[in-house]
Amino acid sequence: MATGVVAPVALVTGVSREVGIGFAVAERLAADGFRVACAGWRAYDHRMTWGADAAPPTMPGQFFEIDFEDAAATASLLFDVGEQFGLISALVMCHAESVDSDIHTTTVESFDRHMAVNARATWQLIKGFSSQFVGASGSGPGSSSGRILSITSDHTAHNLPYGASKGAMDRIVLAAAVELAEQGITANVVNPGATDTGWMSPEIEAQVLAGNLQPRLGQPADVANLVSFLCSPEGQWVNAQLLYSNGGIR
Repeated sequence: MATGVVAPVALVTGVSREVGIGFAVAERLAADGFRVACAGWRAYDHRMTWGADAAPPTMPGQFFEIDFEDAAATASLLFDVGEQFGLISALVMCHAESVDSDIHTTTVESFDRHMAVNARATWQLIKGFSSQFVGASGSGPGSSSGRILSITSDHTAHNLPYGASKGAMDRIVLAAAVELAEQGITANVVNPGATDTGWMSPEIEAQVLAGNLQPRLGQPADVANLVSFLCSPEGQWVNAQLLYSNGGIR
């Protein structure tokens, strides 16, 4: 990058484990020339079956610990990042609450937490991003306009609050593509299908492999490759889309 050119800034959420999608995305954007701010909630990993990393990973950018159920903390995140990095060019939301339960076993508390983390926080982050966005400085990747991206899923049955809240998230992001168009911001949703981030049992792996046109599992790097393109100037013409990048699930 030329001397004196200020690198664009990307905020990537859901960055807490080295095998996670958020971590892969943050690493890739850093390699692309972005200054990366990472946000995650390691306490979430500790209470999930896959567990947290034995030691906090070395982040590809500065790490902000945040529970997205906390509306006040979520609202202040963009300000905190801006104070240290400057204006944000790309917002990539990989965070999620995902605790399996069906129609009968879902509790009100769990449903509300899923909606807060997956839907409400998405709206808050987009609102904050739009409020601070005035066009990225410099001429590096992503500087031609703003980028909003989120990671979604089709999984709803037996994972009801997760699927329902992801559906709400999708609509929020796609609405942003329309409402923020005059600011030069694009907004897209990426559905990567089942991705190998350490949560799949051997039985689930076999099921995923049997149902895909390509004989392998999706990797976090696959998601990062698409995010990298969408955050680049070459990805500017892709907008208001829910993109399936899943190897060809049947």
